[in-house]
Amino acid sequence: MEQNKENTSSVSRTLKEYFIITVAVLIMDIGIYVFKFPNNFSFGGVSGMAVVFAKFLPFTASVINLVINLVLLVVGFAFLGRNFGLKTAYVTVLSSVLLNVFEHLFPMSGPLTDQISLELCFAILLPAIAAALLFFENASGGGTDIIAMIIKKYSTMNISTALLLCDLLIVVMAFFVFDTLTGLCSILGLMAKTLVIDKVIERMKLNKFFTIVCDHPEPICDFITEELGHTATTYHAEGAYSHTQRTVILTVVDVNQAILLQRFIKKNEPTAFITVTKSSEIIGKGFSNYI
Repeated sequence: MEQNKENTSSVSRTLKEYFIITVAVLIMDIGIYVFKFPNNFSFGGVSGMAVVFAKFLPFTASVINLVINLVLLVVGFAFLGRNFGLKTAYVTVLSSVLLNVFEHLFPMSGPLTDQISLELCFAILLPAIAAALLFFENASGGGTDIIAMIIKKYSTMNISTALLLCDLLIVVMAFFVFDTLTGLCSILGLMAKTLVIDKVIERMKLNKFFTIVCDHPEPICDFITEELGHTATTYHAEGAYSHTQRTVILTVVDVNQAILLQRFIKKNEPTAFITVTKSSEIIGKGFSNYI
């Protein structure tokens, strides 16, 4: 029975991961195809490289994007393991298929609007949010993301800095291949993309650490373990002024569960004293630590 429960939980977790990955790929490809390709924005990544190479090769940016991704995918399998490789392979194939589908469904001969600053914002935000979602699920958009994750694995560099270094050369190439405006937009896009990825990942990893001082810990502990699916640590303490014996509960929950826990305590133990601390690095069973 316990084994079946674990298997069901594992399948459910895998389905959730691939659903998030699929949504991330869709967001990423809309940003690349609708806003990045038509404006020749080249702020890094294989898609940026494809934009540059498409100027010299008799292939579309989508085809070049696929070929480079397949080469780097093999590298990813070798250095980052099977689990990462399978997810990234799924991303690479799905992304390339979607880009080609977009080309046939609504071919674009030029930018969507004449507002380059507006298009630059979407070209930055959509792929950056998608990249953060993928990194959080231990996958990547392929291409230079793979190189960045290899650098992170074998160094002390965080993922956004590693990605910045990988993409910098491609951005510099945009100055020589296109005009100054495109080059400047590409540099701005790279810096903004790095910041957005960093902030989105930090937000996704955010948890809340509770210190709860109360008289009746049992209902609160039961709610944490049975309803929220986490555990807690308790110890006995004495008030410095009143010398009253009380119980201190320590627990960590995600941001949505934090609201539920606060509501429960307010309703069932209104005299409890609570301090809540934000934390973006929780290492241990029940919490992800991919980044």
